Amino acid sequence: MSRYRGPRLRITRRLGDLPGLTRKSARRAYPPGQHGQARKKKSEYCVRLEEKQKLRFNYGLSEKQLRRYVQKARRAAGSTGLVLLQLLEMRLDNTVFRLGMAPTIPGARQLVNHGHVTINGKVVDIASYQCRPGEVITVREREASKKLVEANLQYPGLTNLPSHLEFDKTKIIGKVNGLCEREWVALQINELLVVEYYSRLV
Repeated sequence: MSRYRGPRLRITRRLGDLPGLTRKSARRAYPPGQHGQARKKKSEYCVRLEEKQKLRFNYGLSEKQLRRYVQKARRAAGSTGLVLLQLLEMRLDNTVFRLGMAPTIPGARQLVNHGHVTINGKVVDIASYQCRPGEVITVREREASKKLVEANLQYPGLTNLPSHLEFDKTKIIGKVNGLCEREWVALQINELLVVEYYSRLV
C-alpha cells in the first residue's frame, strides 16, 4: 500500500490527534462514515491495528516502510518499541518538522525532496535519511529556500523543541545533540501494541 494522500481530517477523526499529519482539528468528534456515531466494542486486533495506523499516518509511511522499521528495531539492542520510535523521530523529514521549519511532516518532506535542506553543508533530498548526533541541519543558501522556511517559522507545527535538538531561529541553524527521548515523542501512542501487532504476523 502506498503513502496516504487522501483527506487528513478523516484520518484524525478515526485515530485521534496526529500532530505530524495536520494542524487542523475536525469539527466532528466521532469517526467518519455512516455508522461513525455507533458505539462498537473494539477487538484486541482492532486496538493494535489502530495504534499501528497512528504511526503510519503520523510519520507518512507506507506499510512496507513501517514493517522494515519494525524489523530494524527488533535487531537493535534495547526495547523494540522505544528503538522504533527513535528511528521514526530521527528521520530527516520529522526532524525538520520538529525544528519548526515546516508546519507538518508532509510539508517537511516536500522541503527535503525539493532540495531546500542541507546537512553539514550538503544538500540532502532523502526524507527517510536518519539524522545522527552532531549533525547540523540548515536551509540551503538560496533566497527562495530561506523565504519559504522563514514563512513556516512564523507558524510552527509544535511549539516545544525536543531536548535532543537545538535551533537558532535567527540563523535558521539546527543541531542534533542525541537520540530522541520517549517523553518528547509528540504522538500519543502505545508502541508496545504496535510491536505486538507485527509479532502476530511473523
